[in-house]
Amino acid sequence: MIDLLIVLACILIAFSIGSNDTSNAFGISVGCGLLNFKTALTLLFVLVFIGLNVQGQSVMRTVGKDLVGLNDLSLAVSLTVASLVIVLSNWRRFPLSSHQVIVGSLTGSALSMGLHVNYVTLSRIVLSWVTSPLSSFFLAITIYRFVEISLSKYPFFVAERILSALLLMSAFLIAYNTGANELATAMGAVVYYGILSPLTAGMIGSLSLFLGATVLSHRVIETVGKGITTLDVLSGFSAQFSAGISVWIFTTLGMPVSTTYCIIGGICGVGLLKGVETVRFNLIKKIFLSWIFAPLLGFALSFALGFVIANI
Repeated sequence: MIDLLIVLACILIAFSIGSNDTSNAFGISVGCGLLNFKTALTLLFVLVFIGLNVQGQSVMRTVGKDLVGLNDLSLAVSLTVASLVIVLSNWRRFPLSSHQVIVGSLTGSALSMGLHVNYVTLSRIVLSWVTSPLSSFFLAITIYRFVEISLSKYPFFVAERILSALLLMSAFLIAYNTGANELATAMGAVVYYGILSPLTAGMIGSLSLFLGATVLSHRVIETVGKGITTLDVLSGFSAQFSAGISVWIFTTLGMPVSTTYCIIGGICGVGLLKGVETVRFNLIKKIFLSWIFAPLLGFALSFALGFVIANI
């Protein structure tokens, strides 16, 4: 019975990732008018499934084996808490890192139940959370300047078509990373604990993510695609491609990093290039506070609930 509860919690968290992270993959493309919402959803499902099955193993191992010891109760507590926190944040139309909530929840439940916590792995993950959006920030500035200079010799309409194609390419990369990193983070524990096979987890997770994207993702797309700064096609491509490269690098290293914050880092980079006055710093401040609050909330709730259950 408890295995069924764990799988249901896993389905809910994949649903939650879909509701939040469609904005990461296609929010800018939809915001710029290059894709309609339905087409974006179909592309997301296909690319997420490919990403998880081609490159998701390294992140799943980090989260599901290297980070903490696991048992039935710790999995049930951590995944349930994480899914509820992410769903509520999405309902409030605010982008939140699923990675941080999941890692915080797994750590909290493990500590409350006396399970092993690998602090070296945890430190590496936290360091990756800091460096990944910074790398996206500086990459976005570099990419923007390089593409701007490279395309300046082309007629306007030709350059615009090239940029539109590049933006879609970067969106595909982000969608692929959503499977290889975001969904792998959610599924890593249940795969390495032996509840689901990698293929079964990939199919269930991708379908749940697709449903979440269909039902709720339009609420967050507006914040990422339009809320931080005004994006043209060049700015959108630079922000998104820099985030895609950053997440792909950290995925290769097996680190669960936030696509949300890499996208935001890239948007801030191109926003500052266009002028400080174009960046909405009040929203960035709220996002930064959530970067700190999200893992602590997941940790605290899972620790408290796990402690109560373990001592009943």
